[in-house]
Amino acid sequence: MELIIAIDGYSSCGKSTLARELAQRLNYTFIDTGAMYRAITLYFLREDVSIKNEQAVSEALARIVLAFETNEQTGKRDIHLKGENVSRAVRDIIISEKVSDVAAIKKVRDFAVAQQRKIGESGGVVMDGRDIGTVVFPHADLKIFMTADIEVRVKRRFLELQADNPNITLEEVKINLEMRDYIDSNREESPLRQAEDARVLDNSDITPEQQLGLALKWVDEILRQTPASKMA
Repeated sequence: MELIIAIDGYSSCGKSTLARELAQRLNYTFIDTGAMYRAITLYFLREDVSIKNEQAVSEALARIVLAFETNEQTGKRDIHLKGENVSRAVRDIIISEKVSDVAAIKKVRDFAVAQQRKIGESGGVVMDGRDIGTVVFPHADLKIFMTADIEVRVKRRFLELQADNPNITLEEVKINLEMRDYIDSNREESPLRQAEDARVLDNSDITPEQQLGLALKWVDEILRQTPASKMA
């Protein structure tokens, strides 16, 4: 039996890192849903699409083609927008400032969720985002909700952005994270919230290796509890 594993949580909690490593250990498919919303945001910015214009948004979504393709050099599955590898471009601070607003649009979420469900419906997938365990796959076999202290998250995001944004400050990063937390948690469409049956993983004071070990333990527990008839 191959599980559907949903990982949700706040920005810069290491969701993608855990999801990628967990998928690799289990030989599952990893889907970074945040990268999908970032790629849509990048396209909107490039094409000067007004998110307040419903027709323009619909027309833009009809032109967007998203795909995850394995990078032969890194072994990672990078997000491609209409055939272009945009995995670096979507991490720019400008995208970070706009993505929560774009992701709050119902048409955008419907577009992305449909693709996410199609990718993961057969199982054997680890998917991370904001609403995977509550909206995309409410019946996921394992739901993990990740969190961490805000100061820890700020330092992580600062180090991540610094290479491509050398002039960025810790204060700018903190403001951005707090703004995204608020928008993600209070938007009308699929707000960020912990599923009732999710297992909470606070990684403020643990290493990536420790959090991976904990997640693997939870996977093992789920598999042990699964009736033999479903394992076939």
